[in-house]
Amino acid sequence: METIATMSHSCIHIAFIVILYSTLALPRVVSADERPLWGYGVRGCSDYLLACQAEENGDAAEFQRYEDWLTGFISGLNLATGEDLLRGSGIESAMSRTQAHCKDHQDDDFFNASMEFVRSLASLK
Repeated sequence: METIATMSHSCIHIAFIVILYSTLALPRVVSADERPLWGYGVRGCSDYLLACQAEENGDAAEFQRYEDWLTGFISGLNLATGEDLLRGSGIESAMSRTQAHCKDHQDDDFFNASMEFVRSLASLK
């Protein structure tokens, strides 16, 4: 017989997954003031493009911070959903596609640029 704590934990886990999947289907996050994001996800695409350029010139420190943020973010999503949201494409592909998105949408932030790639893979499911 399940205890109330176990049942409650299961309900919370299911609710989190439902919220996460519905977030993937949402259009865009509205404004920087309303976002519960921390770290490099809130930085602008223009900042990310500068880090990409520095990495190409041999200074990968700032680029690595973006990659670390995205790796943690994707890992959290994978753990919450129980699946590989990158569908085996790897973090390098996510970074590259995010860079391509940022080149065309420099007013976006790193989070939304990254989520475009995740959403595109989710639609292939």
